[in-house]
Amino acid sequence: MKKCEAFIIGGSAGSLDVLLKVLPLINVKIRFPIVIVIHRKHGADSLLPELLSSKTELSVKEVEEKEPLTAGTIYIAPSDYHLLIEQDRTFSLDYSEKINYSRPAIDATFQTAAEVYKDKLACLLLSGSNSDGVNGLSSVKLWGGVALIQDPSTAQVAYMPAQAQANVKIDAVLSIEAIAEFINLLP
Repeated sequence: MKKCEAFIIGGSAGSLDVLLKVLPLINVKIRFPIVIVIHRKHGADSLLPELLSSKTELSVKEVEEKEPLTAGTIYIAPSDYHLLIEQDRTFSLDYSEKINYSRPAIDATFQTAAEVYKDKLACLLLSGSNSDGVNGLSSVKLWGGVALIQDPSTAQVAYMPAQAQANVKIDAVLSIEAIAEFINLLP
């Protein structure tokens, strides 16, 4: 990858623990935005931005409609909306039907980001119990981006990264410890 312009992390069951370990290790001088899409119940964890913010010196915020993606910021997909990336590199919130029983769906964010950022996008799929993210990682590869997964042997729920590994040509399988290092080394 010559230059990373966006890094997107998708996860479900077991992924919050990974984020709480990884975020403190991410370099505050990163030159791209990080977008986090986690399956979460509507209204149940409105403290998620505050929790993640307490683990990093980077700016952490929940996405707002039509907000532009800004380098050095960690964005969190709001519950009960699909998070889409528009061609003008702004966010769009979508309330259409659930995908893989989820809203926000990881696939929707990975796929729309892949069409915008092409070979300047890296996406990471973490622990989870359904196959959301697999089709999205396929799109990332189709558009020339980098597809990453958490090592299924380190995942609290291995199904999601294992499905991606079985169905997509993955660029790297990362231990929890290696995730921040990978992010920090991106150009």
